[in-house]
Amino acid sequence: MNIVEVQEVTKRYSNHTALNKVSLSVREGAVFGLLGPNGAGKTTLIRILNRITFPDEGRIIFQGHPLQAEDVSKIGYLPEERGLYKKMKAGEQALYLAQLKGMSASEAKKRLKQKFEQYQISDWWNRPVEELSKGMQQKLQFIITILHKPSFLILDEPFSGFDPINTNLLKEEIMNLSREGATIILSTHNMTSVEEICNEIALINKSQKILEGNIYDIKQQFKQNTFSVEVTNDNRLDESFFNDIFQMISQKEGEHTTSYVIRIAEGHESNELLQKLTQDCNITSFAEMLPSMNDIFIQQVENFNKEHHAE
Repeated sequence: MNIVEVQEVTKRYSNHTALNKVSLSVREGAVFGLLGPNGAGKTTLIRILNRITFPDEGRIIFQGHPLQAEDVSKIGYLPEERGLYKKMKAGEQALYLAQLKGMSASEAKKRLKQKFEQYQISDWWNRPVEELSKGMQQKLQFIITILHKPSFLILDEPFSGFDPINTNLLKEEIMNLSREGATIILSTHNMTSVEEICNEIALINKSQKILEGNIYDIKQQFKQNTFSVEVTNDNRLDESFFNDIFQMISQKEGEHTTSYVIRIAEGHESNELLQKLTQDCNITSFAEMLPSMNDIFIQQVENFNKEHHAE
């Protein structure tokens, strides 16, 4: 079941089209990566999902019905531009915002104390927000976003400004929320994080969706029949090994082994390469090389821009 369906959504600002007939589906329980270059239209779509603004055309279906005001209470939203009251004390502000989401003061305080301890900011409960570092402020806003246990979370660049330790803490929290049943939209430029925690993605560029699907399926779609091969140095591959079927892309010699990247011609299988290798050398490793999400992102955006420019 899809928790969200974006159906032919278009949004215009003056002479600029921010979204152009964008359709996508977010499966319930997914960690969904919303990707795209700066200015692609991601933030506009996020604002529409939060009912901050509204589409000029198309509609949003949430849990089987058109998105309405009451649904916002089920959504947790962490904007890229953080917004906290600088003069308020951290704990006081978190408590206030939790109650705006419908939590009782006692339940909110209990959960907040637990989260402040988990994120190691307990000592800052009674300190003004302006005295917190940028990273601590981001921790505070993330805690506020997830505290009411929303079924649907939208996180816009959640890792921005975090050091590696806190980034990992945040990733673990996102995965825990997913395991507990939350559906998460993650908008980020950090493709490593996308690879680690997302299972589905949509790529938007110049107001249009240009790619959508399961990450594994997308990688399979764009793979280039390329393999990483490592052999012992006493069995290095000579030039006669390579031909129209097996093309050497690169070679790197180590102290005891030599590594190759080999591309197999279209219409031929990896078993053919493996069979030939076993006849000629001692293999220490053999693996298919799938493209990274970063490579796919760059390739698809560049291809789209070339086609768009040609038009």
